[in-house]
Amino acid sequence: MKKKIRQYLVLKLLFILLFIGNSNIIYAQKSAFVNTQYILKSIPEYQDAQQTLNRLSEKWQQEITLKQKQLQEMKNKYQTESILLPADMKKSRQVQISKSENELIQLQQKKFGPNGALFEKRKELIRPIQEKIYNAIQAVASSKNIDMVFDKAGSPTLLYGNPKYDISDAVLDELAKVMQVSSSPVR
Repeated sequence: MKKKIRQYLVLKLLFILLFIGNSNIIYAQKSAFVNTQYILKSIPEYQDAQQTLNRLSEKWQQEITLKQKQLQEMKNKYQTESILLPADMKKSRQVQISKSENELIQLQQKKFGPNGALFEKRKELIRPIQEKIYNAIQAVASSKNIDMVFDKAGSPTLLYGNPKYDISDAVLDELAKVMQVSSSPVR
């Protein structure tokens, strides 16, 4: 009976050691990080896209500001003339003001809303660059047998990163194979 208990305990101990050994293999993953802000600063195509987006945004904002001024002038004129206007004219002006307010809101949504022109243009200009960066990160990670890559720029959870695990320059070298990359930007 004692012999069976001993065998059972030995088997259980072996099972536990085997399980612990395998769990260490699971946690022995190699990780690295990149700084996408640093990478993006090194890509002239991205800088050009940002300038294009900024120009469009400023242009559309000026258009909206002009419409806001016109609307405010319309309201001010109505306020000063409303005492002298007959009821049907008051109603007509109120409808016109309301229509102008709705048009302004629609214009703002059309240009700056979640599916607006700026969002679509950003997607058109920036997404191809992001895909190239992602592919370069994937290529570098694959070539260096890295299991996980964190983004130092966008992730507040990476509190410290040893520079020897920073693969940003390797990603830039990989990107240089498919697009123009400027050399040695300031971090």
